[in-house]
Amino acid sequence: MTLFEDLKWRGLIKDIAGEEAELQKVLDGKPFAFYWGTDPTADSLHLGHYSSLCMAKRLANAGHQPVLLCGGATGRIGDPRPTAEREIISEEKVNNNINGIRNQIKRLVPTAELVDNYDWMKDYTFLNFLRDIGKYINVNYMLDKDIIRRRLETGITFAEFSYMLLQGYDFLHLYQAKNCIMQVAGSDQWGNITTGVDLIRKVLDKTAYAFTMPLILDPTGKKFGKSEGNALWLEKSLTSPYAIYQYLINSDDSKVLEYLKVFTFLSREQIEDIYAQQQAAPETRIAQKTLAWEVVKDLHGKEEADNAVMVSEKLFKGDFKGLSVNDIMTGLKGVPSFDYKEELPLIDVLVNNGMASSKREAREFIKGNAVSVNGEVLNDETKVITRDMALEGKILIFRRGKKKYFIGNV
Repeated sequence: MTLFEDLKWRGLIKDIAGEEAELQKVLDGKPFAFYWGTDPTADSLHLGHYSSLCMAKRLANAGHQPVLLCGGATGRIGDPRPTAEREIISEEKVNNNINGIRNQIKRLVPTAELVDNYDWMKDYTFLNFLRDIGKYINVNYMLDKDIIRRRLETGITFAEFSYMLLQGYDFLHLYQAKNCIMQVAGSDQWGNITTGVDLIRKVLDKTAYAFTMPLILDPTGKKFGKSEGNALWLEKSLTSPYAIYQYLINSDDSKVLEYLKVFTFLSREQIEDIYAQQQAAPETRIAQKTLAWEVVKDLHGKEEADNAVMVSEKLFKGDFKGLSVNDIMTGLKGVPSFDYKEELPLIDVLVNNGMASSKREAREFIKGNAVSVNGEVLNDETKVITRDMALEGKILIFRRGKKKYFIGNV
């Protein structure tokens, strides 16, 4: 299977600048430089960026040279959002964010050349930019872009309106300076991408290539992005490897095949075999387990991926020994919780905090060895649950039966 065929099978090609046959010829031809960019709106990339990083690695593995741009200049302006203007972030924060992202890119795409558009924009005067670039792009052309049209009703500042000129110029500059002939990005960047293609054609009389990837959505139709409130950061001090594992292992059956194609480097044969096993025995969740392990392994290494599996299995069994409170809380996210201030006998704790409807029911649970605290089965209803029993001095974990968990916050 050629690179183009593989990308098509994975559903990774949405919009194409030019003819599909030409794009296929370039992708499957001799090595070339391509670029993907992101603005430094945070000091870490998140899972929403991961499909683009995977794309960069796929093209790099095929022999092409990735140029990954971190937008120190465009990040100072802000890419127009569909609803409202982005908040301007300070230059100090922009620089801090760039450093964080650079370190991640070096780790995740080690063959990439890293560039910052602030380097070629900081000394470009406004007048010269208008003369050199602005004269080539018609305002009607800009107004026709989807993201701009959607903002016209609520209003858009000149700064955001000009963003596509800045990103378009990035492509022109990299074409000239790095012989970068292709840009790849998410489909929400289509207007900015085609502006760059047009500039290269008008200014240099050259042909550039570009395509977009479909935006990867969760089952509710939301993007994997921090603006959507569901960000999973690629920096493990912000989001633990286990948290990413836990999120992906809970992927909806309707999305897991798509995620395997987009987020893993498994072959078509491997993915189709895994999915066939999944359909034959859905209860095994082999597709979700494979997806979660492969992503964590790629992001943080095999040791972290294996550790995430271990934590997941321990939590499933109710074995909390050796687990951090952070991992436990991630694994038990969403379970009922309560503040545990008054030390009481076990039977009263169960009734007072909704784990049993009455003392009679609580006694039945306790006598049936159906109640455990921090993984230890307790069958003495008079046992006083003390605050110093809390894990790391923070939480008490009550389990009733096989699946009902409750957390007491000390």
